[in-house]
Amino acid sequence: MTERATEDDATQDAAATEDAAATTPAATTPAATIPAPAADGGTPGYRPGATLPFRAELRRQVRRRRTALAFGLVVALPLVLVAAFTWGSGDGGGLPSYAALATFGGVNFTVFTLATAAALLLTLIVALVCGDAVAGEAGWGSLRYLLAVPVPRARLLGVKLAVGLATSVVALLVLAVTALAVGTVAFGWHPLRTPRGDELAAPDALWRIAVMIGYLAVCLLLVAALAFWFSVRTDAPLVAVGGAVLVVIVANILDAVEALGEIRSLLPMHYAGAWRGLFTDPMQWEDLAKGSLSSLAYTAVFLGLAWWTFLRKDVLS
Repeated sequence: MTERATEDDATQDAAATEDAAATTPAATTPAATIPAPAADGGTPGYRPGATLPFRAELRRQVRRRRTALAFGLVVALPLVLVAAFTWGSGDGGGLPSYAALATFGGVNFTVFTLATAAALLLTLIVALVCGDAVAGEAGWGSLRYLLAVPVPRARLLGVKLAVGLATSVVALLVLAVTALAVGTVAFGWHPLRTPRGDELAAPDALWRIAVMIGYLAVCLLLVAALAFWFSVRTDAPLVAVGGAVLVVIVANILDAVEALGEIRSLLPMHYAGAWRGLFTDPMQWEDLAKGSLSSLAYTAVFLGLAWWTFLRKDVLS
């Protein structure tokens, strides 16, 4: 009886040893087949630059309902303005302005539309797409999962910002092309008339409009950077978007206070109207250069704050 029990115990011990050996990777897996750690200590095959591709993030942006709404507004604005000029009965009165000259041809209408949209609509669209970039992910509770993939924080910010800026530039270009097409159909193809009484041939006016578009894009960089900084500081997209728009509105109000004197030149968007110097003879480049440098300086500061904040932030959303 004792010998039988001893034999059974030995059989069970042997079986247990075999099971343990079968379930232990080190015992069954040759050392040569175990992947060696990468040079930086990371998981073999992991490439930080391959995470969160630009194309995938852009696809997500395009499919968003707010993006469709933004582009719908951009396309609708020239049509609404044409209807307003067509059905309106007033002659404008007062000193000549781009608003009073908007019906003199497609190029005049394009300049007026871009100037009008840049004051509010384009500012709102840029703040929307850039302010929602990171705060939207945090609001949905998906930001921490992106970082756990793992997507490096700096890359996440870079891709989000690049997609936001690309969307904003496309919206600006769509507005310009739509305004030119709609204005030409409605008011004809004529030389550009300026408030000073000068006339510029349409081809000459077109390249100046192209420079105007570039200058407006540089000015809107400031809005994008500001909204992006707010976006990394909050989990509520509306707070980021509204905060950026509010700062721009307050800056414009202060810029109208002449008592501030030279201090106004330090305010954001002070040189937003410097594009008018493009449609004079000779062209006035000084304010355009100052406006570009001011916008780029503010952009660098706000983006630096965004990176500094997010790379040190404890992400829980």
